[in-house]
Amino acid sequence: MKSNVWRNSVGLEPGDNWKREWAAGILSYFASVYIVMVNAAILHDAGMPLRAGMVATLLTAVTGCLLMAFGGKTPIIVVPGMGINAFFTYTLVHSMKLDWREALAVVVVTGVLFAVVAFTSLYRILSEAIPHNLQHAITVGIGLFLTFIGLQKSGIVIAHRTTFVAIGHFSDPAVITSCVTLVLALVLFIRGTRGGLLISMIVGTGLAYLLGAAHKPETTGSGHVFTGYGAVFAGMDWGSGLSLVFWIAVFLLLLIVVFENIGLISSQTLMAGRPERFKSSLRALSIANIAAGLFGSSPVVAAAESTAGIAAGGKSGLTSLVTGLLFGATFLFIPLLAYVPDSAIAPILIVIGGLMVQNVREMDLSDMTELFPSFLIMVMIPFTYSIVDGMAFGFITYPIVKLAMGKGKDVPPALYGIAGLFVANFALHAFMG
Repeated sequence: MKSNVWRNSVGLEPGDNWKREWAAGILSYFASVYIVMVNAAILHDAGMPLRAGMVATLLTAVTGCLLMAFGGKTPIIVVPGMGINAFFTYTLVHSMKLDWREALAVVVVTGVLFAVVAFTSLYRILSEAIPHNLQHAITVGIGLFLTFIGLQKSGIVIAHRTTFVAIGHFSDPAVITSCVTLVLALVLFIRGTRGGLLISMIVGTGLAYLLGAAHKPETTGSGHVFTGYGAVFAGMDWGSGLSLVFWIAVFLLLLIVVFENIGLISSQTLMAGRPERFKSSLRALSIANIAAGLFGSSPVVAAAESTAGIAAGGKSGLTSLVTGLLFGATFLFIPLLAYVPDSAIAPILIVIGGLMVQNVREMDLSDMTELFPSFLIMVMIPFTYSIVDGMAFGFITYPIVKLAMGKGKDVPPALYGIAGLFVANFALHAFMG
């Protein structure tokens, strides 16, 4: 009886092999653990203490995986999303001038609204309101944006006074480290090496210290791993909660979180052979997003790395439970993670950016009224260094070109309202600036 209760709690069905589920969970962990350091580094760019960012990332990943194990009952790994964390730091904080504590408040509100969407039929309505080409264009644009950030962090590309960018100095030890790490990461990933991104990050870290491109962190200390985390946990600042900028940020973040996760969960539950668990997985993920803001992290997603565990035979929540437990054990290594330099992290951003660009294959660009709005989103996100502005160009252009070609009926009514909000956002910035 107890065995049946346990199996039902994580969604194990007759024929599921628990040993295979354990192996899949371990594989998923090693495929995604690199996110702990990469996400913390991006949160650090927003002003959050690095070690606190690691703790927040781990707590969020552990909670997300446990919610997916017992709520979603699927082998989906839940971690802070790459691309969405860039939106958190480089758009909400750097572009929209929110403090990182105010940005955490945006994450919490977004999580609550996501839960409302997930527990009702709104997720279907909202998904259908945005054309698929624009949804995929956002992913591609964020991928290019991540790539550009990675190139800058690595020193391969640098800002220049007379040109937009310039090639970095390849005699710089940090640039050498980044290039070697990037090549290694690409080779290992293309060859399908398990934990390839983690391996390349470890090798890159060792090379950085060998070449003198990295130095011992000042704040590794011998204190408790949670030292300094108290200012981050439930550290939301609601001071701008009534401002228009705050709610524009919530709206945009909600669109990204909903679109990305609906697509990811749909494909992953289908791959695992459990498409009927789509709703439960989406609901578990929405609650995990509320927890992300409370813990001090950017929003979570159904990690693309989940496919590694699913391909290895993961079918139930036992896979995500094992991964969550391993994330919990990672707290023991937080002092060591602080030694990983940017030159070892930046190449991972470049690789992930390239993976996100693959979504261009899902786009139908034969219709010019679909091509140009999508093109503007893809190029304007990295060129303006703002995910919001890049999205705005495409969302405003889409109904305009459709109307110009007499295809106004092809535009979902909700999209006219969204385009109007983007116009209002531009007008607000023009008025305030």
